[in-house]
Amino acid sequence: MRTNLTALAALALSLASGCRAPARHSARRHRRDAPAIDLRAGVDTRLLDQYTRTTRFSVGRPSRVQVTPTGDAVLFLRTPAGSQARALYVWERATRQERALVTAERLLGAGDEQLSPEERARRERMRVLGRGITAYELSADGARVLVPLSGRLFVVERATGAVRELPAAQGSPVDARFSPDGRAVSLVRNGELALIDLATGAERALTQGANGNLTHAVAEFVAQEELDRMEGYWWSPDGAQIVYQETDLTRVERLRIADPSHPERAPDESAYPRVGTANADVRLGIVAVTGGPTRWIRWDRERYPYLATVRWSPRAPLTLTVLNRAQTDLALLAVEPDGATRELLREHDDAWLNVDQSYPRWSADGTHYLWATERNGAWQIERHTPTDDAPVALTPLDAELRALVRYDEAHEALYAHVGDAEGASQLARFTRAQGAPRMELLTRAAAEHTVTMARDGSLQVREVQTLEALPAYTVHDGDGAPLGALTSTVEAPLETPRVELSTVGPMNIRVAVVRPRDYDPRRKYPVLQWVYGGPHARLVARSLGRYVVPQWFADQGFVVVMADGRGTPNRGRAWERALHLRLGDVPLDDQVSALQALGARDASLDLARVGVTGWSFGGYLAARAVIERPDVFHAAVAGAPVTEWREYDTCYTERYLGLVDAHADAYDRASLLPHAPALRRPLLLVHGTADDNVYFHNTLRLTDALYRAGRRFEFLPLAGETHLVNEPARVVAWTLRARAFFVDNLARR
Repeated sequence: MRTNLTALAALALSLASGCRAPARHSARRHRRDAPAIDLRAGVDTRLLDQYTRTTRFSVGRPSRVQVTPTGDAVLFLRTPAGSQARALYVWERATRQERALVTAERLLGAGDEQLSPEERARRERMRVLGRGITAYELSADGARVLVPLSGRLFVVERATGAVRELPAAQGSPVDARFSPDGRAVSLVRNGELALIDLATGAERALTQGANGNLTHAVAEFVAQEELDRMEGYWWSPDGAQIVYQETDLTRVERLRIADPSHPERAPDESAYPRVGTANADVRLGIVAVTGGPTRWIRWDRERYPYLATVRWSPRAPLTLTVLNRAQTDLALLAVEPDGATRELLREHDDAWLNVDQSYPRWSADGTHYLWATERNGAWQIERHTPTDDAPVALTPLDAELRALVRYDEAHEALYAHVGDAEGASQLARFTRAQGAPRMELLTRAAAEHTVTMARDGSLQVREVQTLEALPAYTVHDGDGAPLGALTSTVEAPLETPRVELSTVGPMNIRVAVVRPRDYDPRRKYPVLQWVYGGPHARLVARSLGRYVVPQWFADQGFVVVMADGRGTPNRGRAWERALHLRLGDVPLDDQVSALQALGARDASLDLARVGVTGWSFGGYLAARAVIERPDVFHAAVAGAPVTEWREYDTCYTERYLGLVDAHADAYDRASLLPHAPALRRPLLLVHGTADDNVYFHNTLRLTDALYRAGRRFEFLPLAGETHLVNEPARVVAWTLRARAFFVDNLARR
């Protein structure tokens, strides 16, 4: 987009003086004998330093847990003692012991890890933090492991630990996987689908013609970021064919990110479809692994341009889930041998349809499939056949269904994560009794449970998070009897957060309150409202880790409040769809409602001194709160906010606000820019200059609107940082800056 350079030059001058005082005072303020400002002075940063040094308490914690198909072992990633680079570990059922299978140091020797731009972007989409081995692929028989690292590929024999590096070629491999029979490895290199024969080491491309506008076997940006689909190709069950995505980016707008701290470097360019502009043109083709022409799959791509899910299961047809642009209509399609498609199922929602990548899940004999729907007001799993219109409900409506874990066909039993009465995640088993679905809770502790099971159900790993301890990982047999544990060497927080969970108000909004460790109920405390408030994420959970930084802020003299209002997940269709066409006002209304309900029952909350902070959607909501409700919120720190929803991507924004031509008024209401002149309270904006999710110009546009309106504000650009700010020193530095901002504007009022 074009930018007014004169306005930005003036803006830079105003920001350099802190946006606080006329220029004539600057000489006096910066005299040589003026005391230096040290944001660490008198501040105990040990907990904050520990949080960043341990990469948010992930160093030493098991991750990427997989159970082998037959349940004889568990694989997982963890950083070894004295290292910051993850290694691959295995827990063996026979010995009930774990051992390091391979380390990053062993694979790379003395070399440093190098990431290609494609892999760096892929990790950003997957929210992957840390170094070393961050992904691995298990062969279908569980005997071998494929490890991508630093642009190289390694095959590890699980039984012996023997390592073989696959021959390198020009260009980094992306999304490498074993073939179903384990004799080959598929991958994407330079935008082309390729195969490596493991017997000979020979590599050959199956597609050709990739260029700056055309890629093969790679998911486009919106599929990765907004549809949770990272794959761009899929093997046939017999290993004879691969279906792959061809992505034409010709009509997609390019956005460029320059590093202002390195003007000598050329900008990075990405295809990023902003609201109302063209998306990538996506189609699917099938190619034989022996090579030859592509057979293109045909569906009404004009009506259903979004390719959401592809599934190719044994004895079942190749199946596609496609969506219209507004994401109000969905079709489940079966692919015929000649590439034509036939409709298996259709869904419609007047607001929008959510997509769950777990479905469809076909039965082993291909006679039926599982489907999840919100058609009846809440998530339910149904059993369908390819030909009938009479689905069978396998879960009841009142089960707060979250995620499918396993389908036991032999016993017609489903295992799934569900929410309990307090909103925590439990493991449940669903069976049918007298024609109706019946739920049995298999876990009951006041904790967040995440369970991974073997394909045959013979082994399971339970991750348990509580408010008192970081996650623990225990191994159980198929009946739930304990067999052992996966070792976690993560440091325990120096302080355990002091958290209270409850519900408030007539809507029973779930809230968390974090108090200072020296809390005195006779005192009045300024309040810091920690917000997200948007789709897909909830803040209130029984998880110690998410309250560590809020506890650090609370110990600076605040009471920290979190609330999950309408629009957040796991409370039913109506709860989530309440923000349809009202992306800003409904979440803000519920934050206000929760805060006031808490204040009415707790006299120690000083509602005359309320700050608000958040990142991403939470940054948008924090900025909106302080601009639109200065009667409630008295200062805000807004991180990486979308400030004008026409500047965000098509798939996410049009899902909630509709197509812009039809709902321009909804976009106007959601935008911060028209409301910028109303700012009367202190506002600190923080944004990474290299953010390729919420682009930096979002905040620049708001600062320009504020500057032109004569409003005071503060701006902290983080040079070179993306949407995920990871560099420890920088995280500590900007957090200290946020603390000082709230202390100056709330605690000292």
